[in-house]
Amino acid sequence: MTDEAPARGRYPQPARRVDDADDRLAPDDAAALAAAEIATRTGVPAHRVAVVLGSGWAPAAGELGTPATTIPMAELPAFSPPSAAGHGGSVLSVPIGGSDERMLILLGRIHAYEGHDLRHVVHPVRTACAAGARTIILTNAAGGLREDYAVGQPVLISDHLNLTARSPLVGAQFVDLVDAYSPRLRALAREIDDNLTEGVYAGLPGPHYETPAEIRMLRTLGADLVGMSTVQETIAARAAPGPRCWGFPW
Repeated sequence: MTDEAPARGRYPQPARRVDDADDRLAPDDAAALAAAEIATRTGVPAHRVAVVLGSGWAPAAGELGTPATTIPMAELPAFSPPSAAGHGGSVLSVPIGGSDERMLILLGRIHAYEGHDLRHVVHPVRTACAAGARTIILTNAAGGLREDYAVGQPVLISDHLNLTARSPLVGAQFVDLVDAYSPRLRALAREIDDNLTEGVYAGLPGPHYETPAEIRMLRTLGADLVGMSTVQETIAARAAPGPRCWGFPW
């Protein structure tokens, strides 16, 4: 029901492991190190917006502007390039309009089902926060659970169900997840396109797809969408001071 996993009959290549030295750093320190490398290579001290382009979203990068700098993820501290089909593996620094502001575009993401620890899964989002992002836009390809959803229809995430039984946070970090997906950003999106609808996103571990019984269960729980990403990144972003999240599946 979701495109977040590899196509049936195909398996991801073995996940690239980050260096042991990277894992010895605290997650926030690793993110700060990667953000400093991005600042050095782009010549820009801060990127105010970050966009994660998930499955099938790579062509959207061209619509967001011409990159001033392209950095392979493999060259950034503690990053692991994606191995799932439909994901890129670069970080782009793109000017916003005619201003001096920049946005950070992450082409692709890694998933826990590829064999990664959650600290690595959310590391790009933590890096974006450390790089100065105050708006985090998370895109993905999700399965629709409502009969009125059409294939390819964009939906705004209003809330999520974390059904992975895991959190990227360690220790007593009691992060408030009320309005985790910014109501203000969702309202702005609807001002641009009043046909946009909202839905609750259920995050599952994957990599297998859901059974018919599980789909019925998800509907009973109040889910409108289902996928294998995004919820952990949202939690990590909420734990950082300041950023607002906007989830956008299709």
